[in-house]
Amino acid sequence: MGTKSGFVSIIGRPNVGKSTFLNTVIGQKIAIVSNKPQTTRNRIQGIYTSDAGQIIFIDTPGIHKPRHKLGEYMVGVARATLREADVILYMVEAGAEPGAGEEHIVDILKHTTTPVFLVVNKIDLVDQDEVSRSIRNFRLRMDFAEIVPVSAALGINIQPLLQKIFEYLPEGPLYYSPDDVTDQPERFVVAELIREKALHLTREEVPHSLAVEVEEMKPRTQGVMYVRAVIFAERDSQKGILIGKGGSMLKRIGEAARLDIENMLGVNTYLDLWVKVKKDWRNTEAHLKNFGYR
Repeated sequence: MGTKSGFVSIIGRPNVGKSTFLNTVIGQKIAIVSNKPQTTRNRIQGIYTSDAGQIIFIDTPGIHKPRHKLGEYMVGVARATLREADVILYMVEAGAEPGAGEEHIVDILKHTTTPVFLVVNKIDLVDQDEVSRSIRNFRLRMDFAEIVPVSAALGINIQPLLQKIFEYLPEGPLYYSPDDVTDQPERFVVAELIREKALHLTREEVPHSLAVEVEEMKPRTQGVMYVRAVIFAERDSQKGILIGKGGSMLKRIGEAARLDIENMLGVNTYLDLWVKVKKDWRNTEAHLKNFGYR
């Protein structure tokens, strides 16, 4: 048996654990995680390499009903990945009742000839009866190539799932170096890590309307990486929340993000963080292009 390699698309509703799964498989954070839906906005590739070969995972934005131009872009990204995948992982949450959103995704998947795995995530949060009920509900809706219950957060059943994926991949050379874990540039990952901390620390106070742009990133003397980044909000009130009294919130965001950035880059980092307002940027084509949503 030769080396196998191929592309695997991870799709599902927002907040079912797609990014957590990708980070667990890769062994480090390359996709940001938040309890707010629609956190992932771009297609993010994670690269898993083993003796069996290489799997290029594509973490997609959750499929949802768009409410603005950014949402339309996100759903378009998710649907486009289905055309290039060798395997599709359809991730659902254990114990959740299939609703209109799930029916919409299943209807899309029924029109593809690519093998579709049902991945039932978060099995650590419910009992076995709930897991079995979820599997029965989805099995009635579609004939899946494989069904694998997992806990992405705890790493349960991840290795058996990877073994199953390799069974379906074609033989071929590695697409990337064995040391690569993502195809995303460092600036993109740094911006995403900052956005993650801003979402987490402001919680419900700031809606899902933040964008981050890394304006400068270069090494300085004594091995310190200088990063200047701007968090963009849509309203002045959001800017005030992000900065906080006397700059307290912005300081917390910066300190938390810096730790993740240093862990990724492997060097000490000076993070110079700013907040600006771009009104209604999610519905403005020019702003979307500037932020990389094309």
